[in-house]
Amino acid sequence: MGARKKIAAEARKEAKKHLYMARLVDNPTSPRKTRIMADVIRGKDVEYAMNVLKYSKKESAEKLLKLLKSAIANWQVKNEGVRLENAQLYVKSIVVDGGRMLKRLRTAPQGRGYRVRKRSNHVTLIIDNKAENHIVEETQNNE
Repeated sequence: MGARKKIAAEARKEAKKHLYMARLVDNPTSPRKTRIMADVIRGKDVEYAMNVLKYSKKESAEKLLKLLKSAIANWQVKNEGVRLENAQLYVKSIVVDGGRMLKRLRTAPQGRGYRVRKRSNHVTLIIDNKAENHIVEETQNNE
């Protein structure tokens, strides 16, 4: 059983070598507000996404821009010889999940208390290179 787990772990590790991602954990805005900006940049080129996030007035846009820059830096670390200008990077997927929820009480009339839920979220952003995917698909079709 140990050998099977080791083989599976090596396969996961090999798959992550070609995965360029960044995560934002416990972002103190509600997931619904962050998903609005995430939907705008999903599937778009990195340069377009950076421009949209840079000039947006939403609070979550600033944090997503920083996250996108982090993912680009992670891509550069794994691809040292390749220039960023020559790569055709795009936002492959962006997922906004609900995070920890702080529960507070707010005073209400007649001695009652209303519950206030302060939501947070986790964002996972994955970028990929369009040129690499095209080359991989051609080699698989030729075989």
